[in-house]
Amino acid sequence: MEIEFLELMEQQQGIIHKICRLYRSSPEDRQDLFQETVFQLWKSYPQFKRQADVSTWLYRVALNTALATFRKPRPAITYSDAPPELAAEANAINEQEEQLYMALQQLNDAEKAFMALYLEDFSYREIAEVLGISENNVGVRLNRIKSKLKQTLKA
Repeated sequence: MEIEFLELMEQQQGIIHKICRLYRSSPEDRQDLFQETVFQLWKSYPQFKRQADVSTWLYRVALNTALATFRKPRPAITYSDAPPELAAEANAINEQEEQLYMALQQLNDAEKAFMALYLEDFSYREIAEVLGISENNVGVRLNRIKSKLKQTLKA
């Protein structure tokens, strides 16, 4: 079971990193959320019955973890100097991607969940399954969110 789980994490870690990037702005917070998400996936893995796609299960756990840990009070920590790793990471991300993530971070938590799944090319049916809503509702909500993002990116 451990080897199977580790292989799954190796294959799917990109999804987890995207959720972390969407819900946390600092590299330290993203790393903390990544670790907490993998821990929650490990805890829930024995109960995963494979009735849904692996990606559906993974997104559901990752989004719930991001939302739950976001609500927990965290102490404010400030850092004086940025370590060299942060400068290298900032240079590696192109400007358009950075603007998109900044716009996405202005969305509310539910809208972020929709966009995370949409950007991963999930079908409306799959998004509906992960979020527990109808396919029709997915289409309506995504159109509203896209309009909101266009407005934000134009500003």
